[in-house]
Amino acid sequence: MELLRDKGAVLHDKGCRFSVWAPHADDVFVTGSFNNWDKQANPMIPGKNGVWKADIEGVKDGDEYRYRIINGDKELYRIDPYARKVTDSRGNGVIRPLQLCSDMKPFEPPPMNELIIYEIHIGTFGKTEDQSGPGTLEGAARHLPYLRDLGINAVEIMPLAEFAGSYSWGYNPAHIFAVESEYGRLYQFRKFVEEAHRLGIAVILDVVYNHFGPDDLDLWQFDGWSENNMGGIYFYNDWRAETPWGHTRPDYGREQVRRFIRDNALMWLCEYNIDGLRWDMTSYIRNVHGHDGDPGGDLPDGWSLMQQVTGEIKDFRPTAINIAEDLQNNAALTKMPEDGGAGFDTQWNARFVHNVRKNLLARHDHYRNMDEIRDAILHRYYLNAFERVIYTESHDEVANGKARVPEEVDPGSASSWAAKKKSLLGAALVFTTPGIPMIFQGQEFLEDDWFHDQDPVDWSKLETFHGIYLFYRDIIALRRNKHGNTLGLTGQEVDVFHMSHELKMIAWHRWSQGGPGDSTVVIANFSGNERHDYEIVMPSPGKWIVRLNSDSNHYDPDFGNNGCSEVHAEPKDQDSPPVGKIRIAPYSVLILSRD
Repeated sequence: MELLRDKGAVLHDKGCRFSVWAPHADDVFVTGSFNNWDKQANPMIPGKNGVWKADIEGVKDGDEYRYRIINGDKELYRIDPYARKVTDSRGNGVIRPLQLCSDMKPFEPPPMNELIIYEIHIGTFGKTEDQSGPGTLEGAARHLPYLRDLGINAVEIMPLAEFAGSYSWGYNPAHIFAVESEYGRLYQFRKFVEEAHRLGIAVILDVVYNHFGPDDLDLWQFDGWSENNMGGIYFYNDWRAETPWGHTRPDYGREQVRRFIRDNALMWLCEYNIDGLRWDMTSYIRNVHGHDGDPGGDLPDGWSLMQQVTGEIKDFRPTAINIAEDLQNNAALTKMPEDGGAGFDTQWNARFVHNVRKNLLARHDHYRNMDEIRDAILHRYYLNAFERVIYTESHDEVANGKARVPEEVDPGSASSWAAKKKSLLGAALVFTTPGIPMIFQGQEFLEDDWFHDQDPVDWSKLETFHGIYLFYRDIIALRRNKHGNTLGLTGQEVDVFHMSHELKMIAWHRWSQGGPGDSTVVIANFSGNERHDYEIVMPSPGKWIVRLNSDSNHYDPDFGNNGCSEVHAEPKDQDSPPVGKIRIAPYSVLILSRD
């Protein structure tokens, strides 16, 4: 991957090679701590396609620098767009040695059908009690053994490219090649990834290519040129620049900009050895307004960019995971490029989260729509069930006017019986429905209220609601077939074989090949009434053992511990299907399989 080493600042034995794209500049100079910030000492030489170069002896690791760009009567000081480190979003670039891809230890991420994703925000997940400012990569790494013990095998990190200020969600990248200076140094992110891999945890990183900035954005009018007083060489300079986050959409039709984004995507995999990328709001890469069915707003160059980059990522690392956050339920995102698709492996599934949250939060059982629950369970884009990531909580779903599921269920009383029961009911759907399950930091110990970037995870709740944590640990173990009797939860197949609109009951069968140890049945009660001797036709006769009962008081002392421990399914007569009788508590789930 030497192509990643021909832009920006590259150290060598005698000094450093510099390269920058500034096609409208009259002159460009490198100024930095190595030449006492002299304006004239180190001029760059213009080359092909507007790329300027210089090779300066004596430059060393840790030196700071900027480019001085002259365009007519304009004198501009710009941070290197390819800088791997900056002092801060308005400061200087910092010379750092680039990591060789060959130096990275190989890691095999879990297969897609076994993936369990835990979404984290470094600034809140990695904050320690004695620390001022946002959390750090080092602080976040301390929790990796905890995640391993929970059963997590993949972390998805909200964006950590350098952003404006000290606090942010990260979706306002100022310098996409630099690790956020408040979170730590380059080597600390590498150590985070190395420790995660040691524990068997894959690392997926959020990247933002639908817009840049808009604050502290040195890319804006980078070499002094622009049209319509817009962003210049890195951006569209017309109506296509408009996004909900500012007029800063990259120009996907300009080859150097495509290369910039491609290089960034590959850098994270090559130089940090991460295992995949989650692309933020791809709908705004492929359409100005983020819509389907809007041909006037479509951006064909954005679509072809996604095809190109997902393809090159797969060529570089076939096991890498490409995730799209598109939220338009567009199946083409996960089709192969040769079939006209964008080449992603999987995408966040809006239909699941919206259907499930709506029905969990309904104020009366009468309003729970079992057809919508069924559709959430059965929905898939094509044949592969794992082309979707499913969840009830994500950074978007627990902010922007919304809160955590327990808080939404019972505002101001997120630890009430109803809040706990319904939040676990939703979680049970996440882990037993075909798809890649994802939870958001702290969900497993009933974090409440809403997410914001200055509210650290309350780790004391892990003790207060330890039973809720145990529920997540137990259901994750079943989802991963840790006990060898629920293989079906990793399988492609699903059948919703029972549904009662009146009683708000639903049951589905999951299997891979079928049979004992594989076939798994999930029975869910979406009502506030306990069901006694409730008859259900089971997939096959015999004894079905309850592997998890969400009403167990092992998970919370307020729970009733109601339910059955096993179900005997037998035909009522020679020509009848096998029928079993169950007992299930209100707003509860039973998971059953056969030995």
